[in-house]
Formats: sequence, C-alpha cells, structure tokens
Amino acid sequence: MKIQWDQIGDKKYELGVDHGVLFLQENDGSYPKGVPWNGLTNVTESPEGAEPNDIYADNIKYGSLRSTETWKGTIESYTYPDEFAECNGEAEVAKGVYIGQQSRRSFGFSYRTNKGDDSAATVDGYKIHCVYGCTASPSEQTHETINDSPEPGTLSWEINTVPVSVVGNKPTATITIDSEKVDPAKLAKFEDIIYGSDGADARLPLPAEIIAIFGNEVIPDSSISG
Repeated sequence: MKIQWDQIGDKKYELGVDHGVLFLQENDGSYPKGVPWNGLTNVTESPEGAEPNDIYADNIKYGSLRSTETWKGTIESYTYPDEFAECNGEAEVAKGVYIGQQSRRSFGFSYRTNKGDDSAATVDGYKIHCVYGCTASPSEQTHETINDSPEPGTLSWEINTVPVSVVGNKPTATITIDSEKVDPAKLAKFEDIIYGSDGADARLPLPAEIIAIFGNEVIPDSSISG
C-alpha cells in the first residue's frame, strides 16, 4: 500500500504537564510515599551521552561505538512540596526555620502529559512518566518588587539521575506508560499505586514491578552478552 501522509487522526501530539508527584527515596532504594507537586509548569527532558566514538582500521571507518546515555532534565514550578526541602539542600532546624547548603536527598518524580490528535477537540489519552534516582542542583531565585503587572516567581531545578536495574535490559532512569496502549484494568491498578487509594499511600514502584503489573514480556537488550 502506498504511504499516505497527514491522514485524519494521524496528526498526533502531546501537550500539557500535570499530576506531578514527588517520592523521597529511602536508603533501600524504595520510594514508599508520594506527595502532590502542585504548581508544576514545565518538565524538560535533556538526555545526554549516546555520543558516537568512531574507530578506524585498515585505513577505513571500522565501526562506531556510542557512550552511555544519561537522563537529565529540568523541573519548573511556582512552588514545591514541603518534603522537597531535603532535596533542595534545606534542613529544618526548628519548626518553620530552615538552613541551606545541606546534603541533597535523592528522590523519584512522576508527571503526566496529555495526548491528542486532529480528529478530536478533546484529549484522547495521556502518558505517565516515572523518573528514578533524581538529585536536584541549586536553582536561581529572583524576588521582584510588586508593580502594576505582578507575576508570581517561578522556580527551576536541573535534575540529574542514577539509573536503576531492569532485568534483561540496560539500567534506566525513566519509564513511560501510555494510557492508550495498555490494558485499562492494569492501568487502574497502576494508578492506585502511584497516586494512592483509600487504603494505601501513593508510592513509586520500581520498573520490575511496573513490568509485572502490565504483564509485558521482558525483551532482552541485544547488546548485552549473556
């Protein structure tokens, strides 16, 4: 069949960011309790690495090896949860009294982006993004006088990650769930975990548990020798 471009319903896009959740990381690597991150305005993904390293032999280009890829990003918001203070290098030395330049706690983070296409005026679905092993760099803050065009101050943090293990694949710092491609019942079960339910606090499951929930077959990375 001949390829057709820009057919109705094929013009897909993502927009918006919402449902931000912060998960403090415990010493055992778990993320047992999530809290809402209100005021989230932007999440920028800026992965680094995967750069080519060309090798030569016999006076020709023999091959190309790529460096390890790392996930980095930026979180922007109007505010942040109280629990994020530890991740922001703050320590509460008395009730409501904080000191800065302290050790920065690792955390996990989740957010949602909406999906749409040209065939409908409403959002069709969404993606839930989970990020592991995060640490936040110090951020610049500007405090401006109130004038005739007041605007709330925005906060921004550059995020670095340490990936977690995934059986049969390379370690990863991110996992994404597409609501339009997974079983609705399994998605509901997953959302009860990551957003909490009447009987349990929100928590961030590790990739192995997420894979088990959705029943996906683990596809080994072909670049990993057995």
